[in-house]
Amino acid sequence: MAAAERNHDSAACTQVDDGITRVFQLLGKRWSGPIVAVLVGRPAHFTDLRRAIPGISERMLSDRLTELGAAGLVLREVDEGPPLRVSYRLTEAGSALEPALRELAQWAKTHLPDTGPCAGALPERPADARI
Repeated sequence: MAAAERNHDSAACTQVDDGITRVFQLLGKRWSGPIVAVLVGRPAHFTDLRRAIPGISERMLSDRLTELGAAGLVLREVDEGPPLRVSYRLTEAGSALEPALRELAQWAKTHLPDTGPCAGALPERPADARI
């Protein structure tokens, strides 16, 4: 048995916090974080979200919006029109993620390599923006 194995006390291992597990089960899914990040700036229509998140399919966007809605982070609102349009906005719980997202974006700028011209950017929130 190696010295490292002999000195390893499995009882001393701590389990990951339940809250962290739940957060990453939801926001750790591909596309969920970017969707919330776009909505931090303002409510958006489905087509605006699709354009703001390069590479996401309509099906995946729809699925993620449904999941985020079920989790209480995003509200779906139907604008009766004409024309009929659907918009999405963050709930109070979703808006409360803004400071954490900004901190993560800053961390990425410092510790992760830049992968493009808009890497790590969160939209600026106008002073009069409704979240």
